Order: sequence, then C-alpha cells, then structure tokens
Amino acid sequence: LPGHAWTRTARLADPEELRALDLTTLGAGDPASFEALGGVAYDGPPLALVCTNGKRDICCAVLGRPLAEELALTAPDSAWEITHLGGHRFSPTLLVLPHGYAYGRSSAPEVKEILRATAAGEVVVAGARGRSCWDRPGQAAELALRERLSGAGPDDLTVTGTEGAAPRWEVALAHRDGRRWRVTVAEGASHPPRPESCGGSPAAPRRMDVLAVRQL
Repeated sequence: LPGHAWTRTARLADPEELRALDLTTLGAGDPASFEALGGVAYDGPPLALVCTNGKRDICCAVLGRPLAEELALTAPDSAWEITHLGGHRFSPTLLVLPHGYAYGRSSAPEVKEILRATAAGEVVVAGARGRSCWDRPGQAAELALRERLSGAGPDDLTVTGTEGAAPRWEVALAHRDGRRWRVTVAEGASHPPRPESCGGSPAAPRRMDVLAVRQL
C-alpha cells in the first residue's frame, strides 16, 4: 500500500527453502518469514521484473526475453527475468519495484525512462496497467486521476474504497494533501476482437473504461 512498500533480497542455497515462507502474512505486508530466510532490506536501484515465461504464453518469451536482455546491457542491476505476471496480451509485460506499477508493450528506452522516473519519485502513466495493490477498477481510476494531476508522487494517491459490482463501480480516491475524488469505472469489451495470446483465437477481452472523474 502507499507508504508501506518494502523490498527484501536474499540468496538461497536451495529453492526448497521457499516452502517455509508464510504467503498469507507476506501478502498482508509482513516480511518476517522472508527475513527468517536471511532476507534483508534492498537498497539498490528500482527493479524492472520482465515476464519471460514462454510456457504460459509464447509472446512473453518472444517479446519479453529480448527486452530483458537489452535492459541488462545497460542496467544489469535493474533487470530481472521472472515468471507469469498476468496480462500476457500486453507482452512484453513487467512489474516495477518498489511501488508495484505494471507496464505493458514497453520498449527498452521506455523502460529505462520508467526506471529513471521511479528513482526520482515520479510515476510514468504512459503504458502503465495499474498499481498491483489495487483491484482492477481501482487501478483504472488511479491512473485516470494521475493523468489529470501534475507531479503526484507514487504514494500521494490512495484508493480508499470501491463500491458497486461489474459492470460499473464508483471508486473513491484521496490525495495525501486532503483532496478527494470519485471516479466512475465501467467494464466493457475490447473491439475489434483480437487474440489474447500468441496463436490464440480472436476474442473481446475485458477492459476498464473511466467514465467520469469528480473532485469532491
């Protein structure tokens, strides 16, 4: 959540050690079980975690691996190859730490700018698919609000509540300076139909459309 993001790093002798992790408490933001494996606070540059999992979708290998390799040439400490992130139709997909914004269809120069901006306390909205701590309506609402604000840092905006159910939601957001908004988000279908994965049949995947942004 905003203001509570953390990143830990550890070197393990055997991947089996990961079975000791308490995924429930990790998901709630408590790093204790990872620290018990030797995890320590990460103080390096922002990280671009690029999905290269060709078993889930060949697009992630065909498009993700070249992106990770190009990033590694100039930013070896910032580029990681990882497994499935979701949203493979947006390949190449990546997650940027420490704030957890996901991006899709990004080129190496664009990712380098995202990493530079992240290190400077900025958020690049172009190509962003949302911050991973929010649900899908919240992700769409937060990005739409960021497009309308100037200079909002990664922890300046918080999704304080989501009301409604598919296909329409009202999302409440707050700025740390006290300003508040309500954003209307509707679920629609992407047109024209397109394959959701490499070699897949054309379909109309779900999309989140922002209908209104109202300051309270």
